[in-house]
Amino acid sequence: MKNQIPRQQEGGQNDSTAKTEFSSPEEAKAFYQIAKNRLLNVSCWAEICKVPLSTFTLTDPDGHKVIREAETGDYLKIDIPGPGTHTGDGFDWVRIEKIEEEITASSSVLTLQARPAANPTQQDPEIAHFFSQQATSTFQVKLSGNTVYAEEHGRNEVPNTDTSTITDTLRNALVGWTAKIGLSYPQWKSLVKGIVETTPDQ
Repeated sequence: MKNQIPRQQEGGQNDSTAKTEFSSPEEAKAFYQIAKNRLLNVSCWAEICKVPLSTFTLTDPDGHKVIREAETGDYLKIDIPGPGTHTGDGFDWVRIEKIEEEITASSSVLTLQARPAANPTQQDPEIAHFFSQQATSTFQVKLSGNTVYAEEHGRNEVPNTDTSTITDTLRNALVGWTAKIGLSYPQWKSLVKGIVETTPDQ
């Protein structure tokens, strides 16, 4: 299978992983479908996280809220603690640029990749996120043998300080710096753990 994670070139990076092992490949294959559903239902991420530091809203390409599985071209409207940006109408925005699944005889991988983007509800092309456009977040659910994995890989996490307002520049520098030193790690670690968590009602 090809490597779906972009190469790290500048700024910060992070890697969060979790896994659950099952007694048979058949059990793991069945749970892989559950884990895929959790990943693609972005609006439920805050519920999955035990550390819900941010909330995520799935929108269509025009910025309208939708309740369905994520698709390529959709946006995530992210509400993080503290003040938001003027450009993003108080939110941070990323665009889902890729959703792909690879399946072989022995393994499967679903990849969802997102990148900082402009606010789709406005005409302003300025990036409405605390990271610049070269940053990516790559989320994966993997099936291999008896094991299901969930992962998040952040790459090229450079604070977005090229903005038209001083308040957005200062805010992005602060939030980007705290994320760079690892304060966003608990959020992603909690999410990937929640994606592969087994509960009695399943």
